[in-house]
Amino acid sequence: MPHRLRFTDWSPRHDARGLFVCRLAAGALGVIGLVLVVGCASPLDDKQDHDLRRSVRQSTEREVAEAAQLPDIQQLQREDRTSQLQLKPEVLAQLEKMAGPQSYVGQDLPLGPDLYGRAQKVVRLTMERAVVSAVQRNLNVEFARLAPAISQQQYMAADAAFDWVLFTSAQYNSTNSPRADSSFTSLTGVTTDQREVGDIQGGFRKPLISGGTFTLQTDFTNTAVKTRGIVTSPNPTRDANFVIQLDQPLLRGFGSDVALAQVRLARNAELDEISQLKSALLTNIGETETAYWNLVKARADLQILQRLLGYGDDVLGKLRSRDKYDAKPSTISNAAAAVESRRADIFRAQRVLRDASDKLKVLINDPEFPVGSETMLLPADMPVDQAVQFSLVDAINSALANRPEVQRALLSLDNTSIRQVVADNARLPRLDLRALTRFNGLGEHVGTPYSQIGEAEFVDYQIGLNFEQPLGNRAAESLYRQRGLERVQATIAYRNTIQGIVADVKNSLRDLATNYKLIAATRTSRIAATEDYRTLLAEEDTIQGLTPEFLNLKLQRQQALAAAEQSEISALADYNNSLAHLYTSTGTSLERNKIRFTAPPARLDPRTSNLFPDFPLEPTRPTADDIRRK
Repeated sequence: MPHRLRFTDWSPRHDARGLFVCRLAAGALGVIGLVLVVGCASPLDDKQDHDLRRSVRQSTEREVAEAAQLPDIQQLQREDRTSQLQLKPEVLAQLEKMAGPQSYVGQDLPLGPDLYGRAQKVVRLTMERAVVSAVQRNLNVEFARLAPAISQQQYMAADAAFDWVLFTSAQYNSTNSPRADSSFTSLTGVTTDQREVGDIQGGFRKPLISGGTFTLQTDFTNTAVKTRGIVTSPNPTRDANFVIQLDQPLLRGFGSDVALAQVRLARNAELDEISQLKSALLTNIGETETAYWNLVKARADLQILQRLLGYGDDVLGKLRSRDKYDAKPSTISNAAAAVESRRADIFRAQRVLRDASDKLKVLINDPEFPVGSETMLLPADMPVDQAVQFSLVDAINSALANRPEVQRALLSLDNTSIRQVVADNARLPRLDLRALTRFNGLGEHVGTPYSQIGEAEFVDYQIGLNFEQPLGNRAAESLYRQRGLERVQATIAYRNTIQGIVADVKNSLRDLATNYKLIAATRTSRIAATEDYRTLLAEEDTIQGLTPEFLNLKLQRQQALAAAEQSEISALADYNNSLAHLYTSTGTSLERNKIRFTAPPARLDPRTSNLFPDFPLEPTRPTADDIRRK
């Protein structure tokens, strides 16, 4: 018969270390086996909510369906009606010198004194420098840039819940308790129990992503019995143990879906803050470009009003020179009122220009141009008048791929899904497993119990189950229904976000097309008004006697010409503003200004999710501070 090896055949004195290693390995393998059995996933399979997925995807496909059928590139079109005025080329060149944006090149501005009573200092600023400074230094952007760093620390704190924990405790008890008289080893009259007990406990504990806890623990106790008449051996007694323990929920609280819920929510919060940072950058660039073109418009308005005031002073001077002939006092007073009104408009325009300069200073936060400085910013660039090409479907797809609002809506959907999974798990009964192996030792000296532990001579095993279930389970069921409704809300919010983005893109394109046409229309109107005024000036040279009526008509023509010039510069500024808004609405303002912003993808969880449509997202690995100009 084959020999059957028994543990009693092994003498601890001969192979104690090997026996301890075998038993310790057996205990550890048992614990590891339990961890592998329970795994890291929920015992309930993830339910694929096809209706939700279809609703999310269809809400996007519905918005781009018509545009996808007409993907051709379109170019802005407008009709140049200047030819309808039937002006000769040399006359047209003369009119451009009399009025229009190019006629003010090199003209000084009537800025007046600054707040210190000094001559106004000015500095010219390019659009490129304004945008770069705004991205790097704007205080709102600086504030938003800190939020991802804060969320990153919160994510690390949530993830740290699964770190190993070192624990230890120590206590000392001195007992002197009365007891009933008894007979013990032929002695009577023992009426007290006196002993001193010192206990030290320590070990390591690690929460598991399966929802359980793995513990390695040792306990050392020193007991000295000082009761008279009682003899114990050994005295003092030193006993110790070493415990390998696993506490694992099997139903409620089981699996990584529950255990890692707070970590995933914290990670999504970090991604959400990064998306808000990108949104702040896009908003800041758009506001900076708008402020710059408003500054261009304010400067042009002041130039136009300055010229208009000069025209008015000339007319008023001629009227006053005829006060002894045919100029009535009422006519002169009327002209003077018009001139003073124009002078007042210049004061208002100066104020508007200074306000526009300060607003741009606030946005760019350039240390060379602090808001408290009285140095005025003036634009160095002129507004562009160039047709752009676009495709509606490309613009919408670009917006859906780049707008941070889409990523934030997806993250909100993912958050509600995580919370719903946790709420679903909370409906299960509580069934908790405890499995442990304890190695014991006892002796007179400190090393004796640990020697026995090493020999694995005294080993305890324990396994137990705890069950708990609320009757009716109403709280858990109510929370699960609440999470389901919140998920539906997030779906509706996502659809609303998509609709808002598509509407924003379409409005931007319509504004762009409208303002491009307005440039041509206002330019034609300005040329016609200039020709009207030029004709009037020609008549003035041929008329021997200037009547008050004629001079009054001249004032009216001057006012009409100035209004036409203001309409043209306003159309130019609006066109450039709408161009900036288009890039903001499509989420490409950063790329347009050659600014690099790297951000993490919306989905870092390797598990397949049915909530994320296949948008052409191509984000790179994150660094929230990696915002720099190429």
